[in-house]
Amino acid sequence: MASVTRVVIIGGGPGGYESALVAAQLGAEVVVVDSDGLGGSAVLTDCVPSKTLIATAELMTDMATAPELGIGLADPSSAAAQVEVDLARVNARVLALAAEQSEDIGNRLEREGVRVVVGRGRLDGPERVVVTGEEGVIEEIDADAVLVATGAAPRTLPTAEPDGERILTWEQVYNLTEMPEKLIVVGSGVTGAEFASAYLALGIEVVLVSSRDRVLPGEDADAAEVLEQVLTRRGMNVMGKSRMESVTRDGDTVTVALTDGRSVTGSHCLLALGSVPNTAGLGLESAGVKTDDGGFIVVDRVSRTSARGVYAAGDCTGVLMLASVAAMQGRIAMWHFLGDAVAPLDLKKVSSNVFTAPEIATVGWSQQAVDAGEIVAESVTLQLAGNPRAKMQGVRDGFVKLFCRPGTGIVVGGVVVGPRASELIHPVSLAVAESLTADQVANAFTVYPSNSGSVAEAARRLHHPR
Repeated sequence: MASVTRVVIIGGGPGGYESALVAAQLGAEVVVVDSDGLGGSAVLTDCVPSKTLIATAELMTDMATAPELGIGLADPSSAAAQVEVDLARVNARVLALAAEQSEDIGNRLEREGVRVVVGRGRLDGPERVVVTGEEGVIEEIDADAVLVATGAAPRTLPTAEPDGERILTWEQVYNLTEMPEKLIVVGSGVTGAEFASAYLALGIEVVLVSSRDRVLPGEDADAAEVLEQVLTRRGMNVMGKSRMESVTRDGDTVTVALTDGRSVTGSHCLLALGSVPNTAGLGLESAGVKTDDGGFIVVDRVSRTSARGVYAAGDCTGVLMLASVAAMQGRIAMWHFLGDAVAPLDLKKVSSNVFTAPEIATVGWSQQAVDAGEIVAESVTLQLAGNPRAKMQGVRDGFVKLFCRPGTGIVVGGVVVGPRASELIHPVSLAVAESLTADQVANAFTVYPSNSGSVAEAARRLHHPR
C-alpha cells in the first residue's frame, strides 16, 4: 500500500488555503494550522474589508458626477434629502462580509478533507510542526513538506503608536462608528492612497502626508499624476515631500509632526507605513530557512526556501504583496512538491490594481523599465476622454497605455487609469500572458460603445504596415 504524503501549512491566508486545496486535490493528507481566522489578513482585515468599504465610496463618487448626467436631488435645500454616509452600518457590512468569506473558505477546506488546527505553529526542524493550541495544548505534526504562509502586519514606529481609537492602522479603521471630522493619512503608497481616496469620497476632509514628491511612487508616473490631480480637484490636501516624525494624541485631536518642523492636526490619523513579515518565533533559523535583512523568507520562483521540503508563500516572502500572488505561490509550491506540471512564478504576467478613484491597473513591463533601458518597447497612450462610452458616463480622467516590442509587435505591458480599470486590464493581461501582438488585440471585436474599445484603439495605433 502506497504511503500518503503529509503536508502541513502554517497560515490560513490565500497562500495557505489555496495551497491546501491543491495538495488535497493531488491526494496529500493536508493540515492547515491557523491562529487568526481562515482567509488571513486578505479576507479579514485587508483586501476584502477595504474593497467593501471602497464599494461604498464608489457609489458616492458616482453620485458626485450625477448632476452632469442630469440627475439631482429633488429638494437640495432639505437636509433630509441629502445623501449621508452611516459609517457604523458601512463598517458592520464590511466585517460581516469578511466573516462570511472566511466561513466559506472553512467550509470548502472541510469538503476537500483538509484538517484545520486552531493554534500557532512553528517549525521543529524542516519535517515537524509544533502547534500551541487553545489553553496551551501542544500538538506535534510530522510532515513531508511544510509551507509557511504567515503573512505580514502593519508597520508601526515608536513615534507613531496606534491606539485603535484616533491613531489607527488599516486593520483598525473598521471599528469606527462615527465619521472622522478630519483624517490625516500618513503614507502615499497603495494602501494610503486607497484609503485616502475612499474616505474623501465618503465626505471626510482628508490630508495625505507623502514623504515622496508624488502619490504612488511605485506606480506609473503618468497614472499617479492623474490620480493626484483628481484628488486635489476633489478637495484633498496632498502634502508632498513631507516626512512624518511623530504622531501624538491630545483628547480628540491628533497631531502629525513633520521632520521640517511643520505639523498638521486632525481628528484621526491612519498610518499606512508599509508591512513587516510575521516570521518571528516560527523556528525558521533552526530549521535552516533563510530570511533577508527585513525578516522576509527567501524563496525561489517555485516557492522553495533554503531548507529542503520547506516552502513559503505570500506576504511573509515579500515577493509581491498581492493576494493573487500569494495564492499562486502556494499553488506552485504544491504542484512542485507533489510532482504536478508547474511553471515558475513570472511577475511580469501579474496584473495589479490600485482601488482609488480613478483606479489604476497595470500588467507587464512598466514605463519606468522602458525609460531605464531595461526593455526596448514602443508605447501609445489614449485618453479616455475621447472614448464615446466614457463621455456618456461623464468620465474625463484616465487613459489606456500599451507597450509592445518593435518588430514583432508583441504586447509586453499596459496601464489603464479610469473607473473599473481592474476589469479593463484583463484583455491586456491576457495579451501579455499569451504573447499576443498588438494586431491580434486590435482585431478582436469589442462592443460599441464601450471603454474596452480604447484598448483595441490603442493597439491599432501600434500597428506597423507590413
